[in-house]
Amino acid sequence: MDALQMLEAASYLVTVVGLPLAILVFVHDRRRERQSDEEEIYLRLSDEYSDFMRLVIGNADLRLLSREPVGGFTEEQQERKHALFAILISLFERAYVLVYEDDMSRQQARLWQSWVDYMHEWCAREDFRSALPRLLQGEDPDFVATIERIAAETGAPRR
Repeated sequence: MDALQMLEAASYLVTVVGLPLAILVFVHDRRRERQSDEEEIYLRLSDEYSDFMRLVIGNADLRLLSREPVGGFTEEQQERKHALFAILISLFERAYVLVYEDDMSRQQARLWQSWVDYMHEWCAREDFRSALPRLLQGEDPDFVATIERIAAETGAPRR
């Protein structure tokens, strides 16, 4: 076998084995990178939710962590409550836009489900549900439909 035939055989070997292997490695790396990006987005959103919860704790007089309905708020307290609800809606919408997809992978669905749980938790509050129409003006229509569905499910009387 002369040098030219050896180079030709090596070329075929690279084409048959090396190219598919390179493609597989590339696809695997891209998938891992995409998963890492999704996790980073989720972590940043989680940090934002933690920041929001610090705001809620800082406004403890509004009793937003209480399950029992509380009334008798001053006008200033009602305004702060509405502002906190607006921040929360903004965070939920950002989570929807960045995390939700119609055809999610198992990992994406797990990340999204935690946001659905947060939405259910807040929609269980009558004051939050009653503020939704005003809060949802101008928001993403698909997000609006999603949170309105969650609010309807959560606010429905239990049998």
